[in-house]
Order: sequence, then structure tokens, then C-alpha cells
Amino acid sequence: MAEVNYNSNGKILTIFLSGHIDSANSPEIEAQINKAREANPSENIIIDAEKLEYISSAGLRIILRLRKEMPDLKIINVSSDVYEILDMTGFTEMIDVEKAYRVISVDGCEVIGQGANGKVYRLDRDTIVKVYFDPDSLPDIHRERELARKAFVLGIPTAIPYDVVRVGDGYGSVFELLNAKSFIQLIVEEPDMLDTVIKRSVELLKKIHATEVRKGDMPDMKKVVLGWADFLKDHLPADQFNKLHSLVEAVPEDNHMMHGDYHLKNVMLQDGEALLIDMDTLCVGHPVFELASVYNAYAGFSELDHSVSMSFLGIPHETSVEIWEKSIRLYLGTDDEEYIRSVKEKAMLIGYTRIMRRSIRREFDTPQGQKQIECCKAHIADLLGRVDTLVF
Repeated sequence: MAEVNYNSNGKILTIFLSGHIDSANSPEIEAQINKAREANPSENIIIDAEKLEYISSAGLRIILRLRKEMPDLKIINVSSDVYEILDMTGFTEMIDVEKAYRVISVDGCEVIGQGANGKVYRLDRDTIVKVYFDPDSLPDIHRERELARKAFVLGIPTAIPYDVVRVGDGYGSVFELLNAKSFIQLIVEEPDMLDTVIKRSVELLKKIHATEVRKGDMPDMKKVVLGWADFLKDHLPADQFNKLHSLVEAVPEDNHMMHGDYHLKNVMLQDGEALLIDMDTLCVGHPVFELASVYNAYAGFSELDHSVSMSFLGIPHETSVEIWEKSIRLYLGTDDEEYIRSVKEKAMLIGYTRIMRRSIRREFDTPQGQKQIECCKAHIADLLGRVDTLVF
């Protein structure tokens, strides 16, 4: 049996549909909707379909007639079955339709990763969920899903999210990762695997960097880094700022893929295959920008407070720095210490630029923040004295 309920805030009339709507009851349903509209004049209408189980072509025609009068009509909380009907009939292209999302809890779940935009939990042995910090994250979730799809098509082994869920007041993406463990978990459980894990990690990173992306398909990291440098204009001496900006500006355009937040928590091992996760930072650019992010993850962010390595990565600071040192050597594929040093300094210059901007924005008024800012200033001044190009 179909029912129509409603409420109004004076501007928006929300109509709640439930049950089955077909040719037999559609005239009565439409009459009830029109009665609600007459009693509650409004600027727009939202149809809440949370309890709607089925709608036939007769019911769809009711919605079409409403849309003619209310072009901004929106349908929310649509079940998978009803969404399929709306999608097959083209309604999802004409009307703003939002699916209902399964509600889950991550209370008591193991945290297996964390990035700038969200935290990753293991739900069970087969599945993980990335919960976004921003409660209004649906556009970010759809963006990450699209980036992950593009990477997968280009041959990058990555976990593709298959479901969007509600978690508390926010949203999350669910991935199937059967018996998968992060590379960090592997070395925590078996420290003797450190060199093997680093080797696998670098192999995957080089595969990512060897993958060319169609222009415009992913964000350009150079533009992001230029934004970091520009932010420091009023916080660095003019000569230092000008050189920093010029160095970044001189980096050539590069359409090869970067992960953007690459570290051992963002690589999972499943059935012997390394899989990339946390794909919302995917971008293109010169590898110096990626190495800067890698340096920060393993050494830069924890330089002044070594406990950060344990809280962020789950390993001691000494191990974290060891991973950085071994990774950069393997990545460059050389024993030339002078060359290794020069590339490290290029990456560190970009890394400290990012950390300084971050500290000014987040911790400017705290003693810890001021200490971090001064530390970055000193490093940037020192590195600018030796770095004349960011390219290698």
C-alpha cells in the first residue's frame, strides 16, 4: 500500500513516498501530493523515497509533471531497486537523484591507514572502509572513485571502491581487500621483511611514475606546489621567496602519474600483489614532487617530534628514516652519493615548503607551531643556498 506524507519549512516542501506506486493507485497519490502543495506553497519540492519500494511508469509520470512546474525538483534516499528504475528510464539524467546509503559503524575497528582527507578502517577480513573527515564529502568520494578507475584502466594495481556508506554524520568508501595487509603491517609483524617490502614499494612507485596520463585527466601537482610557495611570500625574505618560486616554476610540465601521498600505509599486499589505496591525491607531475611527499611522510613531519612516526605510521622514527634512505637509493638506482644527496635536497626543499605552509595555517599561534616554522625557515634558507634546479 502506498502512502504520502509531507512536511514544509516554508520554502521547501518535502514529500515522503512509501510502498508501491503503480497505475492502480497513481491518481490517488497525485491527488494527495497536489493537496499537500495547495496547503503548503513552496519554492521547491524534495521527494524523499526512503520507503518507496517500487514505482511504475504511471508514478514516473507524476514526477515528470512535478518537474515541469519545479525544475529544481530533487529525489533523495532512493533504494537500489528504485534507483535502477530511475536510471534505466533516464530520470537520473533529468533530475537530481541521490541514492540511499547503507549505514555502518567503525567502532572498535582496526585503523590501517590515514591520509590528509580520511582514515581507513578494516571492517572484517574481506573489506576496508575509508571514512572521510569532511561530512560533506560526497563530491570528494565520487572524485576519488573516478581517479581510481582511471589509474586502474592505465594498469596501476589499485583497489576500486564498490560501495558508498554512511558512517556517523559523514560518508565512507568500501573496498574489498581479502586478507590484505598494509606494507607497514608486514614489517611490524616481520621486521626481517623490511628490505623486501621497501623493494616492492619502490617497484610500484616507479611503475606509477612510468605511467603517462592523458592531459587534463588528473590534477597538475606543479600548480599545487606553486600555491605552497606563493603562500610563503610574506614569511620568507624576498630573495629566498623569489628563488623558491623560480625553481618550482622552472620544473617542466610532466603528464606522468603520481600518487601524491605515497607511503607504506597506502600500499596493501593481497595474494602476493601490491595494491595502491587512498587515491584521492592522484595527480601528474615531475617525480621530485612525489619524493618530497615521501620525505615528509618518513622524516620531515617527525623531525622535531619523533613520536609522530609511531602515531602516523606505527613504526619507530629510526625505522621510518631508514625506509626513506633505502627507498631513495633504490628509486634512483645508483650508489653515487653526491647524486643521491642532490636529489634528496631537492625533495627536502619542496617538503619543507609544504610543512611550513601547513604549520602557518594550522599552528601559527602555538609554541610547537612556531618551533616548526622556524625549523622549516632554517632548512629552506640552507637548501636554497645549494639547490639551483629541482629537476633530476
